[in-house]
Amino acid sequence: MLRRPCHNPTNKTLNPASRALSPLRLWICALPARLQQGRLALLLSALTGALGVLSFAPLEHFWLMPFLLALLFQLLRSAENWRQAAWRATLFGLGLFLAGVSWVYVSMYVYGGLSMVMAALPTLLLCFILATGHPALGGLFHYYMPKTPGRQALFYAALWLSIELLRGWLFTGFPWLALGYSQTPPSPLAGFAPILGVYGVSFFTALISAWLVCGSRKRPWPWIAVLLTLLSGWGLRHYAWTEPVGEPIRVALIQGNIAQGLKWRPEKYSYTLSLYRDLIAQNPAQLTVLPETAIPVFYDNIDKDYLRELKSLAMRENGNLVMGVLTRVDAKTYWNSAVSLGVAPGQSYSKAHLVPFGEYAPFGFDWFLNIPMASFSSGPVWQPPLELGAQKVAVNICYEDLFGHTLSAPLPEATLLVNMSNTAWFGRSLAQSQHLQIARMRALETGRTMLRATNTGMTAVITPDGKVQDVLPQFTIGVLTATVRGHTGLTPYILWGDGGVLFLILLTLYVSLRRDVQRTEDRGP
Repeated sequence: MLRRPCHNPTNKTLNPASRALSPLRLWICALPARLQQGRLALLLSALTGALGVLSFAPLEHFWLMPFLLALLFQLLRSAENWRQAAWRATLFGLGLFLAGVSWVYVSMYVYGGLSMVMAALPTLLLCFILATGHPALGGLFHYYMPKTPGRQALFYAALWLSIELLRGWLFTGFPWLALGYSQTPPSPLAGFAPILGVYGVSFFTALISAWLVCGSRKRPWPWIAVLLTLLSGWGLRHYAWTEPVGEPIRVALIQGNIAQGLKWRPEKYSYTLSLYRDLIAQNPAQLTVLPETAIPVFYDNIDKDYLRELKSLAMRENGNLVMGVLTRVDAKTYWNSAVSLGVAPGQSYSKAHLVPFGEYAPFGFDWFLNIPMASFSSGPVWQPPLELGAQKVAVNICYEDLFGHTLSAPLPEATLLVNMSNTAWFGRSLAQSQHLQIARMRALETGRTMLRATNTGMTAVITPDGKVQDVLPQFTIGVLTATVRGHTGLTPYILWGDGGVLFLILLTLYVSLRRDVQRTEDRGP
């Protein structure tokens, strides 16, 4: 692709389209000129990124994200060269991740046995890694910036979509804080999730933010496009892509609230067994779900009488129980698993997508990271749903629900989704509420009810339209009981997975850059 001249905001002949004024652009231009240039512009970029965390759970100010992205869009357009634009985008990303995922520090400092400094370094490194796509976002946008505002907006959205897809795939993927997660209901853009998944929602979030800046009184079509996009998303939110199947069932989701620092202590083992047995006995249900690694020993070490007692309790309602526990072949090969007991034959699921720094130590960190049971093996990539009575339950464990394409594997057979988590690793932080928001997006994408059983929070029932039906308070002992129904059918996203957003990237890049390339070629050498 041929290089285009860089846009200089002081030279009005280079890019007349960027001079279109809208109320939002007027507000941005009303900022002191020094805030849009030099080091203060970099500070503004970082602050804008950090404020983006307010759009995610627990505050969920979904309307804020498009305005912050609009400000970044204008900061990139007003940069003097592509290097300056790359720095601004990079600092936006660092601001977002340092504010939004710094809870990783807790797992390494409090539970990993590291000093404050040694725990801070990997946390900072993770945030830098997560922001590695942002220099490309800023640099490429400014370097190849199309001439017209409409195509600039498409190019901006396509670049956002590209870096988020790569972040969800490279180095096993860590798609936490993808823009689309900020748009769970009641955001109108949530209606696009069953069609294009969370990344498609990210695309439309970035696109409408750029359109906000591109519109003007003489050029109102971007504002009309924003309105039509929001109305379309709102309409799609009210369309049911799947339908209920079978009779309603009563579920009991157990939250033991056992402190992570105490969980693996031998003297607490008897208390743990008694706690879960009593909570199950007091809350009979057709499907009972315990959290991830609820019983902190290997399954073959659990007293057989205790297992028979749990099975008997599950069978009272002609039902089944699923509990998180460790399973193994030998001392070096063991899994983070879910095992069923009850009327149905015993079945199991083993976690396939492991958490770095939690379930395995990345290369170079294993010599000083001291987290209990941190060398798990990965389960098979494809595992059938658990057949529990009339329901077929697709289990995913903790971190796995970050990956929509992974959850699609047992569909359409699965009628219910179950997530078993233990985010006690991250203390009283944003992690619990952010994780619940991610689970809501998975329910939207699949058109299935999502049941979450967690150790310390947030235990919840999520309906197929992404709404929280009920949730337990964090850091409390409790049982969430509810009546739910399985669902059948496929959403468009499950049919084509991330292929839809890959096509969207290619299409928008072609539309946004084709005319500029053609005009350059027509002029000849």
